[in-house]
Amino acid sequence: MKIDVFAHILPERYLAALREKIGPEAEFREAQNRAVTDIEMRRRLMSRYPDVLQVLTVSLPPLETLVSPEDAVELARIANDELAELVDSYPDKFAGAVACLPLNDIEAALTEADRTISQLGFKGVQIFSNIDGEPLDSPKFKPLYAKMAYYDCPLWIHPWVDRKQPRETQFALDEETGAAMSRLVSSGVFLDHPDIKFITHHCGGITPLFDGRIERMHPIIYSEGRRIHVLEHLRKFYGDTACSGSTAALMCGYNLFGAERILFATDAPLGPPYGLTWETIKSVERMSIPDIEKEKIFERNAIELLRIAL
Repeated sequence: MKIDVFAHILPERYLAALREKIGPEAEFREAQNRAVTDIEMRRRLMSRYPDVLQVLTVSLPPLETLVSPEDAVELARIANDELAELVDSYPDKFAGAVACLPLNDIEAALTEADRTISQLGFKGVQIFSNIDGEPLDSPKFKPLYAKMAYYDCPLWIHPWVDRKQPRETQFALDEETGAAMSRLVSSGVFLDHPDIKFITHHCGGITPLFDGRIERMHPIIYSEGRRIHVLEHLRKFYGDTACSGSTAALMCGYNLFGAERILFATDAPLGPPYGLTWETIKSVERMSIPDIEKEKIFERNAIELLRIAL
């Protein structure tokens, strides 16, 4: 069994409601892949990999970048209710779902986190490397971290760069992830909540490449008089395997996070016609680590972290 913890989807009713809010002509890059929006096509593609289960996350763009707080609250509920229906309808395909939150209304986001986790049984919540331009170390997001630490459920971090800005490059998303991780560490989030769990997409972006520089250049920082060993706290994040089939990238992540903090993910169904699933599986199999650690990456870590009952 393999559990893909970062599988993207734009549920049908959610996408229709979103286009109604911002205009029927609105188009999104991810929606150009039919398997992101068409559940029947998705299921047919998944049948090629009968041993892979998906954990569903709402695809880009972030809701808070598109609509008002009031509309975001409504749309998040639509998305989450639809995700819950999909998980209930296809338990042989989907191992769980991650909540979409109206992050431009933090009080409403806290309420929706409560609802999706306690009532719908969601595995955690999704945030982005910045919240419509606001960094993750902004004090306004501290209540969300406290709530997720209380529930002992992870926060999935997806990188985001405003596509209206010229800063988007081949490396911008990976830089965004690294910057978000650095800001969270510097804010002392692991001092406030030692067991809080963040799952970073693409195995932590650029962070695993620079562990040596981090240890040499900025080994210790201080936050409100509290001492933080930077690399020690960066190792508290989880990384996924969505590295487009690069075993070298996974080994960098392995050296930073260890086998216990790497989770299988493929970016499904994005990429070439579902080819990233095959490439990602092979990239894990090529890792120079014991088979028992590969088993942890493929399924055991997700089962334990997300409390999945197979």
